[in-house]
Amino acid sequence: MRVVEITEPGGPEVLDIVSRETPAPGPGEVLLEVLAASVNRPDIQQRRGLYPPPPGVTDIPGLDAAGRVAAVGEGVDRLKIGDAVCALANGGAYADYLVVPAAQCMPVPAGFSFVEAASLPEALFTAWNNIIWLGRLGEGETLLIQGGSSGVGMAGIQMAKLLRNARVFATASGAQKRAACTELGADAVFDYREDWAGAIREHAGEHCLDVVLDAQAGPYVQQQLDLMAYDGRLVFIASHQGKMAEVNIRDLVRRRLTLTGSTLRPRSTNYKGSLATALVEAVWPLLESGRMITRIHAVFPLTEVREAHALLDANEQLGKVVLAMDEARAGERP
Repeated sequence: MRVVEITEPGGPEVLDIVSRETPAPGPGEVLLEVLAASVNRPDIQQRRGLYPPPPGVTDIPGLDAAGRVAAVGEGVDRLKIGDAVCALANGGAYADYLVVPAAQCMPVPAGFSFVEAASLPEALFTAWNNIIWLGRLGEGETLLIQGGSSGVGMAGIQMAKLLRNARVFATASGAQKRAACTELGADAVFDYREDWAGAIREHAGEHCLDVVLDAQAGPYVQQQLDLMAYDGRLVFIASHQGKMAEVNIRDLVRRRLTLTGSTLRPRSTNYKGSLATALVEAVWPLLESGRMITRIHAVFPLTEVREAHALLDANEQLGKVVLAMDEARAGERP
């Protein structure tokens, strides 16, 4: 099978397509014939040498994929050969075939192509895990998403509006990206290149945020804490602005604020399987009815994986970037 290898840490030029033996599924696993796989920010970080795979996980990048079950391992009874599924992978989705735990597989939503389905798992798992589970977003609360036009951000905006009737603020650069957040339901969107904290305070007042989803950290942390309501929850999923921050502990204690964070990739199959079950129950009906959407920015053949990574490096995408292993079949709606 074809796979994408990272030859050394670096830019898109370090990605090579090579041949490897097709793996076999073990107990509780399925072999997926991959028709499409999305390109995510963690893939970029892995390519740069900043996000190594957990012990025992393949070095092949790629965290979500869609395709058909090609073989099933021992103990798998809810999936059969030929089933159309999308899956959150532990790694390895940039390949013609992928071994993935059956518990992390979900049916391709009705009416979705394999390309569209491949854009779902990583963004939806991350948004649900951090906003709904860790952030404990409640009915009618106020949520701020830093980076609302990212895949996770766009999923989070829609989840918060449709499932929690939340007031949603977001940050994004550029008028087009801010407009996209508004179209998905954000109540107000602010340019993070300007005084976004001051703009939120002017728009909604002091201590207006119940939950914040942040991938920036660094100097953003205290600014966010200053805006948070009593019992507010700040959830980190990355630290692009810096891994260190100075915070006012007395204020944190006085307003009973919670700081937490997560990385999903090292979590157990059982944990990810619980996430998959929750998504199919709560989010799949929204997707299949058209109330919730996924936005595809570009589709590249696997042979143009370097171009796909260069697009994310430039941060020019608005929506998901997807690799198609077989362009004709990837566009099919099973």
